[in-house]
Amino acid sequence: MAWKTLDDLDLAGKRVLTRVDINVPVENGVVTDATRITRIVPTITDILDKGGTPILLAHFGRPKGKPDPDLSLKHVQPALEEALGRDVIFIETPSRDQIDSLPANSVVLLENTRFSEMEEANDPRMAQSLASLGDVFCNDAFSAAHRAHASTTGVAHLLPSCAGRLMEAELRALEAALGDPDRPVVAVVGGAKVSTKLDLLSNLIEKVDVLVIGGGMANTFLAAQGIDVGKSLCEHDLADTAREIADKAARTGCELLLPRDVVVARDFKEGAESEIVKTEDCPADAMILDAGPDSVAHICQTFDRARTLIWNGPLGAFEISPFDAATNAAAAYAAELSRSGKLVSVAGGGDTVSALNKAGASDSFTYISTAGGAFLEWMEGKTLPGVAALRP
Repeated sequence: MAWKTLDDLDLAGKRVLTRVDINVPVENGVVTDATRITRIVPTITDILDKGGTPILLAHFGRPKGKPDPDLSLKHVQPALEEALGRDVIFIETPSRDQIDSLPANSVVLLENTRFSEMEEANDPRMAQSLASLGDVFCNDAFSAAHRAHASTTGVAHLLPSCAGRLMEAELRALEAALGDPDRPVVAVVGGAKVSTKLDLLSNLIEKVDVLVIGGGMANTFLAAQGIDVGKSLCEHDLADTAREIADKAARTGCELLLPRDVVVARDFKEGAESEIVKTEDCPADAMILDAGPDSVAHICQTFDRARTLIWNGPLGAFEISPFDAATNAAAAYAAELSRSGKLVSVAGGGDTVSALNKAGASDSFTYISTAGGAFLEWMEGKTLPGVAALRP
């Protein structure tokens, strides 16, 4: 890999500045979902095992460059201690002398990096101040790697740097999916609007063998082909763009998969009366809210031929039944292929994680990214500042 990991640096006796993502939901001062905290435990444990002292850097919420007691990382300290099974020392305004006076096996949590306006500005003064507290920098926050901030990129240029275990796993998974994947590669891209995923579609067309379009964005592609989509969510003003994407797919040899049949309804609500029709037979007074069973069968046949799957976005309005059927069925099938070792499956994006969790498929996918924006920007082919800063 083009970046170092924890295995490549001597950490014995070193103060290891460790950028993590513990931006977790908190209600009444209590963490309600500790998933992000538990995912950084392997990195912290490895640093301790190698004789280093992890000094955790993180942001929490959007304090807009000013201290806010409600957004202090002190609220996260108890959940962090529970996940690690040990005490965590919280320091609000650290100095190097204070850091050096701590026992070698300490775990240190510093205050919210975004309490300073210099953080998001990537001000060299803040980067230098942070760097003075440590000997080595470890970035384990891929989810913040698309931001060029003082604690993600600035400090990385000032100290010997490496990727933490979570960052390493994320980068390896993405490299396996897009860098040098086993082919054929299939990508599922869903969601409401084409306009939010133009860069993603354009990049994937050049890198995958089959591109499955689902969700509301499929309606825009159907309408661009002259198909009446009734009252469905559709960006009619992007018809030319949809046709350009389809033309590019044809030129590059990427097969574009659109729904063959659809689930339509007059009302968008739980348990609404619905029917399955061929794509070209959508009633003028109805909305397309999911892909139909023939479409799902076609998608699953495509998965059968694939070696690598990239998934971003649902195939329908997965939040409410019965319009979650296509997403659930396709996700379950992809999970089955992944469990049997026939498919490398990588998924990410907020709605994607929710949809796969709802389908009960997440645990069987090869890798689920919770990085959100960073995952999407990587898939769009963009350089992530936090990753680039780790390169020698």
